[in-house]
Order: sequence, then C-alpha cells, then structure tokens
Amino acid sequence: MNETENSAERLISPKAQESVDSQETSLRPSFLNEYIGQYKIKERVSLFVEAARARKEALDHVLLAGPPGLGKTTLARIIAHEMGTQLHTVSGPNVDKKGDLAVVLTNLQAGDVLFIDEIHRLNKTIEEVLYSAMEDFKIDLIAGQGPAARTYKIDLPKFTLVGATTRSGLLSAPMRDRFGVELRLDFYPESELQAIVERSSGILKISIEKLAALEIAKRSRGTPRIANRLLKRVRDYAEIRDAKSKGSITLSNAKNALEFFEVDERGLDTMDRKYLTLIIEKFDGGPVGVETLCSALGEERDTLEDVVEPYLLQQGFIQRTPKGRMSSALAFQHLGISPQVTGKLL
Repeated sequence: MNETENSAERLISPKAQESVDSQETSLRPSFLNEYIGQYKIKERVSLFVEAARARKEALDHVLLAGPPGLGKTTLARIIAHEMGTQLHTVSGPNVDKKGDLAVVLTNLQAGDVLFIDEIHRLNKTIEEVLYSAMEDFKIDLIAGQGPAARTYKIDLPKFTLVGATTRSGLLSAPMRDRFGVELRLDFYPESELQAIVERSSGILKISIEKLAALEIAKRSRGTPRIANRLLKRVRDYAEIRDAKSKGSITLSNAKNALEFFEVDERGLDTMDRKYLTLIIEKFDGGPVGVETLCSALGEERDTLEDVVEPYLLQQGFIQRTPKGRMSSALAFQHLGISPQVTGKLL
C-alpha cells in the first residue's frame, strides 16, 4: 500500500467498496439472533419489533447513527426480516428528484421498510417530501405546468423508514423529530470482533486459529466491515505465501499478512500514520486546522472527518480543539517520536 492511494481504496477503510461482491452480503446476519454485538440496541430493536408485530402495525421510523461499517445497513435488513416485510434501499445523495422518491414510495407495500443510507445528504426539497410521507403517509404530486398544473394527494401504505447517518448533527430538526426510534451504534470490542471473524470464517469455509482471529480483531478498528475484509485478505496471503498452511490461517501467517498490508498492531495504516506524522512533524503536534490538513494530505474534509478521524479520536491519538487538531502523547509513543523533537512537553 503506497501513500498515494485514495482513502476509499484503503484496506481498513470502514466505507463499503464499490466492488462489493456477493460474499460480503452473505456474511451479513439476517436475524437478530445471528447479530453479534450492540447488545443494548438488539434488545431495544427486539422489543420494538415484537410490540409492532403484536399490534399488527408498522414499526416506528428508525434513525441509525454511527461511523461507517458498524452494521447500520445490516440492522435495516434485519428489521425487515424480523417484521416479515420487504426491504427497499436507496442512497440519500442519489435521490435528487421528487419524482424518483415518489416512485419508490408508491411502490411500497404495507409494513415495508424503506432504508435511506446517508440520509443527512438528502437535498432540502426531497426532505420536505418525506415529512408528510413519514408523518401522514401521504405525498403531494404536481402534474402539468403553469396554469394547467394540478396537485394530487396520494395515500401511502404505512411503512417504516430506516435512516442511516454517519453525521447525525447534519440532520435538520424537522427530519430528526419524525423518527420514533433513535439508535447509535458504537465501535466493537475485540472479543466481539473475534466472534465475528470466527463466524465469517465458518461461512467462508476458512480454517482459522482462535489467536489468529483475535489478531485480526485487534487490527480491525472496532469495525466488523474491516474485520471481514482483513479476514479475506489474510486468507489470500495464507493461500499464496504460506503453502505449508494449506490455506489455514495461523497466528504466524496472520501477523505476516497484516504486516505485508501495512496494518499495524493498533489497526493504523499508511494514511493514519501519515496523518499523525504530519501533525507532529510539520505542525509541532498542533493545533492545526482541518482545512490545512486536507490540503497537505490531498483529501476531502468529509473523508478526514468521517473515515480517518473517528477511530483516531476514539483511541485517543488526536484531540479536536477549537483551534484545530492536536496529537496526543499516545500518538508520539505509537510512532516512536520523542516530544523533544517538536519542542512539545507532554
């Protein structure tokens, strides 16, 4: 992995890759009893689903928030399966015309789940159409133009909208108020990621040692999507570079594979280390503005804030201050840089 790689191509990027194959879909659980982790959320979803089914009603609209790769799409799929209804999926940025949204809404059946990914990126006009659809289960359509234009009110079946967002602060208050259930997903502990790796290896028919599964879990940045991606890449390495293992993943070849892919023991890759080194060596440990960092790294602000920084913040490598980003003592220690180099006393 070289330093010029786009962040979307990073092995440890929590965002879904464009070339997602059927294997990734097959690794996703379909029901709550298959879903590992997020136990409080599972309990609440189970309660809400059971209550809605007992009343023979559609589930209240659900907002799922949290960093990418933690299972928001999977939860939407599970909700549909548990309710015994169909799942319809759209991406917020791709819905730019009222007519497009109207087609989706009018094709829903009673109780169906409409999943809108990146719902915070819906444009204002589309969002306003959703207000009445979510609250009154009606939409207004305009046919014709000018004086001949007519407005038609269309009744919709009662459905459940599940919205996913990585930046809940960007949601407007009217949109947020229309969700009856708000759930925030957190990063996973190593033990749960190890269980996910072991479950996925069983589905993929990969032989793996428990310590090897734990090693992959430790470097997965608290994110199931990354854990599954690393598992498949370590499998590739074991099959090609370690003939003696006959494709089995051992602790030894797992460590060698992860070193080969430049994912270190804390789950940081070249981009992360470049980011931290930039703050420490070029800006004396900070504070430094995010726009300055974007220019220096050649990355978009959304990429830094949604993909690079959440894990570094959660692990304590950086701090966000009113004056900008600052590296922590842990960052100096992890990179093996003495604070004296920058004149910082940590």
